[in-house]
Amino acid sequence: MGVAVRTDREGDRASIVPTGSFDLAHATAVVTAVERTEASLGGCRSVNVDLSQLDRIDGAGAVLLARLLDRLDANECATRLVEGRNTNAERLIALYRERRGDRPAPQRSAMSSLDRIGASAAELPGKAYAALDFIGRYAATLPKITAKPDSVDWGSLPRLMQEIGAQALLVTSAANLLVGVIVGFLGVSQLGRFGAVSYVPELVVVAHFRELGPLVTAIVVAGRSGAGLASEIATMQVSEEIDALRSMGFDPLRWLVVPRCLALAATVPLLTWVGDGVALIGGMAATLSITQMTARAYAQATMYAITPAHLVAGLVKSPFLGFAIGLIACCQGLLARGGAAAVGARTTTAVVLAIFSVIVISAVFTFFLVLIGV
Repeated sequence: MGVAVRTDREGDRASIVPTGSFDLAHATAVVTAVERTEASLGGCRSVNVDLSQLDRIDGAGAVLLARLLDRLDANECATRLVEGRNTNAERLIALYRERRGDRPAPQRSAMSSLDRIGASAAELPGKAYAALDFIGRYAATLPKITAKPDSVDWGSLPRLMQEIGAQALLVTSAANLLVGVIVGFLGVSQLGRFGAVSYVPELVVVAHFRELGPLVTAIVVAGRSGAGLASEIATMQVSEEIDALRSMGFDPLRWLVVPRCLALAATVPLLTWVGDGVALIGGMAATLSITQMTARAYAQATMYAITPAHLVAGLVKSPFLGFAIGLIACCQGLLARGGAAAVGARTTTAVVLAIFSVIVISAVFTFFLVLIGV
C-alpha cells in the first residue's frame, strides 16, 4: 500500500487517516503526504487522527506526524488521536511530542513597557473585529427566530431568570443598601456644613435612581451571573458540547445565547428597581442615625424628590446593561479553546469586559440624557 494521508473534512472539522508505511525508507513520500495534508486543513478547528490504517511506523514517521499535530495545535486547531486503533503508533507519537515539549523554550528578552503597550495596541483591531463579528452574527440570527421559533431554547428561560434574578436578589439588594447608607452619610457630612440636611433625601434619590442603582446592580450581576454564564458556555465549548449541538442542527447563538441575553435584559431592571427601594431605606437609616430629622420628614422629602424623570433615567438603561453582560459572557465562552485553563481565562476576561462595558454604557446614557434635558 502506498504512503498517503486520507482527509475527510466537514466545515471546520476534519479527520485524517494515515495509510501505508511511515518509516525512514519512505520518508520522502511521508513528507509530501504530510505537507499536502497540512495545506488542506487550513481553517479547521478540530481534527481527529485515526492511526488504524498504518502498516508500519518508526521514529522518522512518528516525528513527522508529531510535528504536524503540533503545528495544527499552534494554529488553534485542536487535534485528538482516536484511541485504541493502533496503540503502538499512539505511544510513539505521544513520546516524540512529549520530548519536543520538554525542550526549554528559547529565552526571550524582557519586553519593555513600550513593547507591551505596542503589543496590546496591535491586538486591539483583531479583538474589535471579533466582537463586532459576534454582534453581527447575533443580530443576523434574530430575524430567523421569527421564522423558526423552536430554534431557541425557550424552556430554559424560567430557569435562567430564577438563577440570574431571584438567586441574585439578596446580594444585589445588600450592595444597594450599603451604597444608600454611604450616600446618606456623605450627604449629611457635606450638606450639614451648610445647614442643608433636608436635601439629603433628594441627594440619595437622584444619585441612586439615576446612576448608582443601575450601575451597582449591573456590576454585581456581571461579577456573579456573567462569570457563571461565561464559565458554563466555555466548559461546553472545550468539552465539545457546542460541536454536538451544531452536529444536531442547532445554532448555538440561537439555542444558547438568545435566552441568556433575554433573561439578563429582563431581570436586571427588576433587580435595579428593588435595589432603588432598598437604597432609600439605607439612606434614611444613615440620615436618621446622625441627625435630628424625623422619619416622616425624610419620607415626605423622598416622595417629593422621586419624579418620573429620575425613574426613567435609571430604568431605561438597565435592559441595555443586562443585554451587554449577556453578549460579552456568551461571546467569551464561545471563544474558549483548550482545557480548564482556557475556561478560567475566558471567565476572567468576560467579567472584566462586562464591568468595563457597563460603566461605558452608563456614561453614554448619562451624557445623552443630560443633552436632552432629562
